[in-house]
Amino acid sequence: MSDPNSTVLVIDDDPDLRASVGRLLRSLGINVQLFASISDFLKSDPLDCPTCLVLDIRLPGQSGLDLQCELTAANREIPIIFITGHGDIPMSVQAMKRGAIEFLTKPFRDQDLLDAIQLGLSRDRARRESDKDLAVLKERFGSLSPREREIVIQVARGRLSKQIAHEIGIAEATVKVHRSRAMQKMQAGSLPELGRMADKLKLVPGTPQRS
Repeated sequence: MSDPNSTVLVIDDDPDLRASVGRLLRSLGINVQLFASISDFLKSDPLDCPTCLVLDIRLPGQSGLDLQCELTAANREIPIIFITGHGDIPMSVQAMKRGAIEFLTKPFRDQDLLDAIQLGLSRDRARRESDKDLAVLKERFGSLSPREREIVIQVARGRLSKQIAHEIGIAEATVKVHRSRAMQKMQAGSLPELGRMADKLKLVPGTPQRS
C-alpha cells in the first residue's frame, strides 16, 4: 500500500489514537500528517497530492460533521473517513449522505481503516486526474476562434453542417473548414470524440453524457 506521493490527514483529539494511526501508516510507507484539532488542520496549507482525511466526529468546539460541511462549501474535495467512539445511526447516515467514504466506530480494525484509506486515496487520485484533463480541454477550447467555438457548440447540439451553415449564415464548406480546424486544435479524432469533449466542458447544459 506504500504510496510516497499521497498523504493521509488525521484529525483526532486523542493523542494515543493519533500516534497509533501515525505509526501504522508510516510503517506501510504512507505519508501522514496528524492534527489535534480542526483549527490546527485549517491553519495548514492544502496539499497538492492525492489525500484523504481521517476525521473524528466529536471534537472540542467544531465537530467533524461541521468540518465536512465547511470543506464542501469551500469546494475542497477531500475524501473523508469518519471515526468515532460515540457514533449513532443517524449521524453515520448523515455523514455518508454527504459523501463520506466510511464511518468507523472505535475500536476499529486496522485493516478496515486501511481499506477505507486506500479507497479514499484512489478516489482523490482519480478526481485529480479528471480535473487535470478538464483543465487541458479548457485550454484547448480557449485557443479556438469565436467562430470555431460557435461551431463546436452547434456540433455538440447535434446540428449537421448544413443546418449550422443556414443558422449562422455562412457556406456549408466554410462550416466544415472551421469544424476541421477546431477538431485539430481540440485534438479530437472524430465527431463523437469532439462531442464527448463538449460534454465534459458542459458547453450544452442539460445534454445527456455520451458514452
